[in-house]
Amino acid sequence: MADLIVIKKNFKYRLYPTAAQILALDGQLAEACRLYNAAVQERRDAYRISHTSINYCDQANQLKEIRAAGDLALANFSCCQDVLRRVDKAFNAFFARVKNCQKPGYPRFRPVSRYDSITFPSYGDGCKMLDDGKLRLQGVGAVKVKLHRPIEGRIKTVTVKREAGRWYVVFSVECAPKPLPASAEKVGLDMGLTAFATLSDGTEIENPRYYKEAQSKLRRAQRKVARRKRGSNSRKKAVRELQRAHTHVRNQRADFAHKVARTLVVMFGLIVIEKLNVKGLAGGMLAKSVNDAGLTAFTTKLMYKAAEAGRALVQVDPRGTSQRCVCGAPNPKTLSQRWHYCARCGLSVPRDHASALEILRLGLSLLGGTWPT
Repeated sequence: MADLIVIKKNFKYRLYPTAAQILALDGQLAEACRLYNAAVQERRDAYRISHTSINYCDQANQLKEIRAAGDLALANFSCCQDVLRRVDKAFNAFFARVKNCQKPGYPRFRPVSRYDSITFPSYGDGCKMLDDGKLRLQGVGAVKVKLHRPIEGRIKTVTVKREAGRWYVVFSVECAPKPLPASAEKVGLDMGLTAFATLSDGTEIENPRYYKEAQSKLRRAQRKVARRKRGSNSRKKAVRELQRAHTHVRNQRADFAHKVARTLVVMFGLIVIEKLNVKGLAGGMLAKSVNDAGLTAFTTKLMYKAAEAGRALVQVDPRGTSQRCVCGAPNPKTLSQRWHYCARCGLSVPRDHASALEILRLGLSLLGGTWPT
């Protein structure tokens, strides 16, 4: 059964298109955006006029006629289908939110400036890597790619993205796992804001707070945008500078999460973490700090890296992990109390360290005692 496990990964590379290719790429994105808005409008009108719902198949069956009439200049047919799938996904998510009594958020029209990617669902159909290290895109030509690392696995889809005036290609691949040597080491992680994570052995991983460090630079970039005239080229340039400043913070956060997750996967054979409700945490007065920590992104990276390396990762219920001792005795504390002392067993450690020990104990209990103590 282990041979059937497949890991899905993304490989992102920078593109260096020529001026003519940039115009062609912008044109492809504009056509995809126009098709997206037309599909949304068709669904709105169908329900408003005749109270009928249109699905993906109804709209995809019209593509051949639309392209034959010359009303759609998007070069690849599969890309057109992917645009309609995006519309279908947006409406399905809308109906799911309505069913769950959440804020609905009806699908909106997309401006050209905010439609920044097209996807080729099948590698080889409109996109292909050439022997000279270039990427051939239908309707654009051969675009130079900076292959800073080799592509591993079997390419499934290819996405061309525009980010802050720069172009990138993302290859989604399926590859076999690469298990690491077996390890009997185990660890519990208590993730927080004072320290990014506290391990059950007492080690603390510092919270880098990249957004907080970059706030002064982001403020200046935002003021520059606010002072430019709307629609002017200087405002567009200022917007790109602001986008790149935010992109730099996002890249720093992702790099930190990748490195920490990889270090934990290499060191420990069993990793136990909390199943945090980050969305709920980000809705309070600590929203900025919670979003700056990037806990959800870190958890996602840790999960797929553990699966790829053949490590065991367990998620436990976070409720009460800081309100009881690892010996089982209740130990209620307020948020301001940062030290844990148990009168029953005499454990005296920092609050987050005690929580990490309790998280590890819960993880071992879920495994049924099969892990060596």
